[in-house]
Amino acid sequence: MNKPLIVTALPQEFAHQPIPHDIPVVFTGLGKLNAGLSLIEALAYHQPSIVINFGTAGRLDKSVEGLVEIADVLQRDMIAEPLAPRGHTPFDDTPVLLGSGFQGVRCATGDSFVTATDPWLTQQNVSVVDMELFALALVCHRKGLAWRSFKYITDDTDDNAGEHWQDKVHHGRDLFLAKLDELL
Repeated sequence: MNKPLIVTALPQEFAHQPIPHDIPVVFTGLGKLNAGLSLIEALAYHQPSIVINFGTAGRLDKSVEGLVEIADVLQRDMIAEPLAPRGHTPFDDTPVLLGSGFQGVRCATGDSFVTATDPWLTQQNVSVVDMELFALALVCHRKGLAWRSFKYITDDTDDNAGEHWQDKVHHGRDLFLAKLDELL
């Protein structure tokens, strides 16, 4: 049986600790393009049974804290109006919302660090924001591969978000490893 593949953006999110269960880990770098390209290469090499994403996220919903599972994800920076509504890729039939099949919160992915409230995100019921998940979910969707995502909340998407993220980037590792033990 193929093993899962753990995908995360940065080694700092694991604080350079080994992963138990001999599961391969791919560090993609920041952003959608890096994430998607790295995952495509990793799938060919590892041929996993499922992709498990771990990373950090900023929260829009102040009731969300700690480690959260992501139910679905959309693109927050696909703005091609008037060709298509925000979040929709023009001339592409890929679903706007990619679901993991698991209960959790909604994430919005974009190639920017969020430091202010965006009313559109609130209208879309987005709880957290990141910079890689939509690309990972899109690759999995196109390859017919299952995915799960767990995000550790580092900041409140405000003026202090960058500083708080840097202070907390590695704090979620132990929570994620405990969740991984539950899953395996």
